[in-house]
Formats: sequence, structure tokens, C-alpha cells
Amino acid sequence: MAIAKICRKDAYNILMKTSSKDRTVKYLFSKINSLGLFGLNAFPVEVEVDISKGNMPRFDIVGLPDASVRESRERIRSALNSINVNLPSCRIIVNLAPADVKKSGTMHDLAIFIAVFAALGGTSVSMKNKFFIGEVSLSGKVRSVNGVLPMTILARKLGVKELYVPLENAAEAAAIEGVTVYGVPDVESLILHLENRKRLPIAVFSEDMQDDYNSILDFSDVKGQRSVKRALEIVAAGGHNVFMVGPPGSGKSMLAKRLPSILPEMTMDEALETTNVYSISGMLNSNSPIIRKRPFRSPHHTISGVGLVGGGSIPQPGEISLAHNGVLFLDELAEFDRRTLDIMRQPLEDHIVTITRASGTVTYPCRFMLVGAMNPCPCGYYGHPKRKCTCSPMQVKRYLSKISGPLMERFDIHLEVEPVLFDELCDSKKPESSSEIRRRVQAAREIQKERFKNTGITCNAQIPAGKLTDYCPLTESAENVIKSAFEKMGLSARSYDRILKVARTVADMSGSDIIERNHAAAAIQYGSMSLKYDPSNK
Repeated sequence: MAIAKICRKDAYNILMKTSSKDRTVKYLFSKINSLGLFGLNAFPVEVEVDISKGNMPRFDIVGLPDASVRESRERIRSALNSINVNLPSCRIIVNLAPADVKKSGTMHDLAIFIAVFAALGGTSVSMKNKFFIGEVSLSGKVRSVNGVLPMTILARKLGVKELYVPLENAAEAAAIEGVTVYGVPDVESLILHLENRKRLPIAVFSEDMQDDYNSILDFSDVKGQRSVKRALEIVAAGGHNVFMVGPPGSGKSMLAKRLPSILPEMTMDEALETTNVYSISGMLNSNSPIIRKRPFRSPHHTISGVGLVGGGSIPQPGEISLAHNGVLFLDELAEFDRRTLDIMRQPLEDHIVTITRASGTVTYPCRFMLVGAMNPCPCGYYGHPKRKCTCSPMQVKRYLSKISGPLMERFDIHLEVEPVLFDELCDSKKPESSSEIRRRVQAAREIQKERFKNTGITCNAQIPAGKLTDYCPLTESAENVIKSAFEKMGLSARSYDRILKVARTVADMSGSDIIERNHAAAAIQYGSMSLKYDPSNK
């Protein structure tokens, strides 16, 4: 049955047959609810449609629309034609309220389509507590849009009963409980559903949290490097940032890429936080609508500041936000632009990045573990036990000095990665697997979970400076060790805080409530650069 035949009345004929002297019927009007998005901030949008008699056909969209929103006029017109509904030669005005907030993207198409269709008398079904999101194609298909998850979260807060989203986004939206979600394949199916002629199925979210670690690279692939593996275990247990330096081929990248395999599994709250960022970036897989494994981002060293921290005329998340609750790996750290790297300093402390543009201000989360790796010199072989470095002392010093001191202080642990010995490479004994290491990491995280209950802190690396005394009790001998290191090495207050946090993690790994001398000594050792790689000594 053609959609045009299910209209309850021919509203356009009523409008056009009305005499100009008859003021009882002046216009046709409808109002439909939708949702907009700016950054991670979703907001409700009312789509108001006014159809009135006019001498010239017009189709205008007002309410601060951007180019993609204004272009929806042609998409709506063609989609109506696809179901045998032709727009009359009259004046159509679409208002997107609130009119003082800029609207961008194509997520309002579906609401505009339904509003125009209802104003023409296509349906008299109540639209109360029904919200519509989606892009409409020329053929009437409903295409996926970005940012459905944060918009669904807002819909739940607003008490929305029914949310209509593109079919490809249905599984993503269904992750939020308390909202009935319908996946819409095309506009004809939506109209038949609203008219109770052929109901759409309710979208269901599967809570089967499968083990995503099976597809991740495993630590059992790495031969040798036992001390570095132990340090990375501490990094994972406490959520610390780590810096690795060593010659080419020593395994820095190999180790970094396997770090996610020993991190604790994401909680549902963490999964939704990370999925929010990926949702607005359009990077979700329709087959896996919720991010269930910790992200691992490894941008190239030619990345710009905007690409790293986010930006654009309509601010989009950068790599630090895409790594939220995961790992950001910066390989060949010295090759990055120094100004680009220093942009990260504040987000590393605050765990958020705020981007201000003429169109508004957006704040994105960026709580991540930073892993940096670099060679010790341009040729890569400074300090190598077998191969000779071809760089001059000045070249070595200049290369090692490319990383600013303040940024280097943000790394809680510094590791020297030595070349792997031949005997280690030929050893037939299988190294410890990631699953075995992850069990110990998870046990340490459980201790921290209990310690930081109801505080908003999730791991030792996030302990604020004002709470270090409460959470990091020291034995007298441990305090003396740290005091001696502080005075001899000329450490800063931030370095002192780093040592306490790492010592707290080392103590957790050994099951100790109090930080003892050996825990503090290990933290000091991990927290200082090897003298041969310290540029101040060149």
C-alpha cells in the first residue's frame, strides 16, 4: 500500500482550497523531538514545521543550522518522493529550537522528515515522548550518524519513552537501559510502525562480555627482558606513565604493544565513557557497538597538535581522548614536534582537555597511560654494548634534550631497554603469558579498588597530591631512603609525588599495606633516568 493512501486527510487540499479571505485555516503545523550534539554535550532539539500558502514555493530551515543541516531540504524532498508524497508548491519553514544553539550534522533529518510528513496530514499519531535521530538518504533509507550513545544517555535523563535511531546505531543505543530503542531501516518502515501496521522490533543489547584479550598480542612472544616486563607489570598495576629508551631492535615497540594485554578488564562505566568518545568520532564498529577492550593508540610522529589533543571548527576528539581508559604509545618520541608534545602536559595532569572555538567550548576526557619510546641518539647505538655509535657527543646531547624536562617528569617510570642476548632468543622455554601477568595486575587493582572506594580514584597513579600522606604511609627507613634521594638528586615536588605513587604500587604488588624500604628503593630506581642517557651529563 502506498504511504500516500494511509494519510488520514489531504491536509494540503484543505490549505490550498482556503480562500485568502477565510482566516480560519492559515497554516499547517507540527512539532517533533530530536537531539543535537556539540562535542560530548547532547541537547534536546524541537523540530517545528510550518506549512503555509504562498505565491512561491519555499523550503527554509532556521535555527542556526550549518551547511549539512540546510542541505537536508533536498534529502527530505527526495525521500518524500520515494514514498509517493510530493511536496506542494507552498511555503515550508522548519525551525530547530533552541534557535540560539548551532546545529550541525545530519542527525536531524529523520525528525524533519516526520515533522513535514505529519504537517501534511500523513499521520495523526501522538509524538509525545518520541525522539527521532538519523540521516535520511535520497531513496528514503536511514543512515547511521555519529554520537548516538551520548544522545541516548540524555534521552534517558529526559525521560524519553521511545527513541528512533538508524538501524546501524540501534545496538549502540540499546546499551543504555531505561529507553525503548527502535532501529529504523527506512522511512517507509518507520511510518508503517507509527501507524501500527508493521511494528519494528525493539533493539536489544547483548551483555555477553566476551574475552577481547584473545586477539591481543601476548607477552609470551617476548624473549628475555625480564626486568622490563616486571616494570611494565608495575606500570599496569598502578596505571603509571612509562618512558623507555634503548637501541633499535631491543623490543621497545614490541613490549609497548603488548601492554594492553595485561591491563585489567574495563568496567561497564569505563566502557561507556570510552564508547562515548568513539561514538562522536564515528569510529564504532556496528558489530561491536561498545568498546570492551582498552584502547591502544599509536599516532605517527608527524601528527599535529590538533590531531593529538583535538580541535577543528567543530572540535573533535584527538588521540589523547581516543586513548581514554587505555594506552597512548608515542614511538620515536624524539621525532615528535616538541611544541606538540608539550601540549599534553596539562591534560596529563587534569585528565581532561578543554577546546575553545568560536562555536563554543568542548571538554573531552583523556585519562590514559602514556608510553614513550625512543632511541638514545640519531644513529640509535649510543651506549650499545657491541655496536659503535657514530654520533658526536653534541648530537647525542641534542637528541636526548628534545624531550622537555617538564614532560619527562610526567613519566612515573623510566626504563633502559638493553639488547636481547642470543641465549635468550634461543631459549626454548616459553615466557610467562599475558593472562598470568594480568591475574597479578588484577589482584593489585582489587586492593586499590577497595582503598579508593567512593573517592573517584581508580588507581595509584591518580592519587592527588593532598591525599598522598593518607594513602602512602612509609616506614622510617623508607622515608630516609626517599629523603636521601630527594637531596642528592635534586628532585622536584612532582618527582617526589611520582616516587610515592610508584612505591605504593610496588607495595601493593607484594601485598604490603605500608611502604617499606625496598619498595621505596625500587620506585627511586624506576623513577630516574640511567646516567648514561641523562642529557645533563653529556
